[in-house]
Amino acid sequence: PRSTPLYSSAASDVYKRQVNNQSYSQELEKTYFGGGCFWCMEESFDKVEGVTNVVSGYSGGTKPNPTYKEVTYGDTGHIEVVEITYDTNKISYEELLNVFWKNIDPFDAAGQFCDKGYSYKSAAFYINDNQKKLIEKSIKAIENDFNYIVVVGPFQNRSQTNNAREDFRRLNMDSLPPKCREINDELRSIP
Repeated sequence: PRSTPLYSSAASDVYKRQVNNQSYSQELEKTYFGGGCFWCMEESFDKVEGVTNVVSGYSGGTKPNPTYKEVTYGDTGHIEVVEITYDTNKISYEELLNVFWKNIDPFDAAGQFCDKGYSYKSAAFYINDNQKKLIEKSIKAIENDFNYIVVVGPFQNRSQTNNAREDFRRLNMDSLPPKCREINDELRSIP
């Protein structure tokens, strides 16, 4: 169960919880990653220790609160993203970046896996200078071995997807394209 925030801001929340009659604080922060289909990204981050919430949506673009159809089939300039809320006492931003890099193909500028188009580009959006610095540092480390394309920019906004889209991947696993099901099965097998 979620508790009431003691402090709240756009980028970080501090929660106090009771567990087995012991109090502890969570230092919650948010980050935003795009890695193709947001359902595949949800799967990757949902099971990471220290991640408390993953929500699908869109970032960038020119239209406020676009629909899935407008983003996917239109020219709104949005990228599908996941908003990740995480406890900095349990996982670092660098560790989240490692999860991100392992779940995208940084060589595919046209999208990710079976999803192609602008809205499926990979992106690491920062909300503060520290995140920007850590993203740039991780990119330089990758560039030592590879030439790749990934979007890095300041986080501008996020529009939540509609309820029918939020849990689509989990509820409709059998109807997803074979490649997405294959990736999902591979991710489940990782210890």
